[in-house]
Amino acid sequence: MAAVSLREVRKSYTADVQVIHGVNMEIKDGEFIVILGPSGCGKSTLLRMVAGLETITAGEIAIGGRVVNRLEPKDRDIAMVFQNYALYPHMSVYDNMAYGLRIRGLSREEIDTRVQKAAAILELKDFLDRKPRALSGGQRQRVAMGRAIVREPQVFLFDEPLSNLDAKLRVQMRGELQSLHRRLGTTSLFVTHDQVEAMTLAQRMIVMNAGRAEQIGAPLEVYAKPATTFVAGFIGSPPMNLIPREGKLLGIRPEHLEPCSETEAMLTIEVDLIEPLGADTLVYGHEGRTGESARIAARLPGAVEAKAGKLSLRYRKEDVHWYDPASGKRIEA
Repeated sequence: MAAVSLREVRKSYTADVQVIHGVNMEIKDGEFIVILGPSGCGKSTLLRMVAGLETITAGEIAIGGRVVNRLEPKDRDIAMVFQNYALYPHMSVYDNMAYGLRIRGLSREEIDTRVQKAAAILELKDFLDRKPRALSGGQRQRVAMGRAIVREPQVFLFDEPLSNLDAKLRVQMRGELQSLHRRLGTTSLFVTHDQVEAMTLAQRMIVMNAGRAEQIGAPLEVYAKPATTFVAGFIGSPPMNLIPREGKLLGIRPEHLEPCSETEAMLTIEVDLIEPLGADTLVYGHEGRTGESARIAARLPGAVEAKAGKLSLRYRKEDVHWYDPASGKRIEA
């Protein structure tokens, strides 16, 4: 295991095409970090720079106190799990997990010990003789993780490993990843565009926007106090409402809005859409005429009957966030 340091890490393809803009972060030994952001924000590029699959234009990456900028991927003591599993279809599960160790020249006994141990951790002992085509998607991803585990690296790198799984399997695999990290305690960097994965897996997260680390912090900290309008509008489902007020932007989470009488109203919307979800009901609307104001979402209890027309809403002042509309940065009270 090892700490990972990112110091003013930059990536440019040409003078005019810069994709990573000076990312700084100190990742503790054994920490589970999620790099979160929309498509094209640079999150996979950043991970590939740590892996050595992308060159660094400027800055330093250190693993275990050793600067690895010029080291080949095989010399960085990392293991990577990809989105598409990348298993050898003609090899058994055992051979897929053992192949890298054979290339490294480990003894047959050591290879078997490591493969059997990883198979036990991942509940794959009954599938070691099968080929990948005879496995489910979740089992294939466990094999890919097993292949990484047997290397006993200092750092695990995960590049959207759950993206190809269905919703039920993703929930299951998130639980397995949490359990795996508790057992092994290996420093891990996990890339995703899925905020649910980020919120449930991360000890800390990096929210990326256009190649910049927009905010770094614990999931609940980022959710409770978004540093910018980008983070406020990206984290949360539905995301935070951002409403022009007094030359500023008022931010309020949909779950912090509640129906009230007209006399108590702090916000009145014209309802455009109602989505009953059982336990909750999502109501979308706007202030003023359609197209003249931001869309506003309210998450109401499922027992509340919502209907078309005007809806009066209130909120607690302690749940309000304020942002500078010019810079997009949070204004602290």
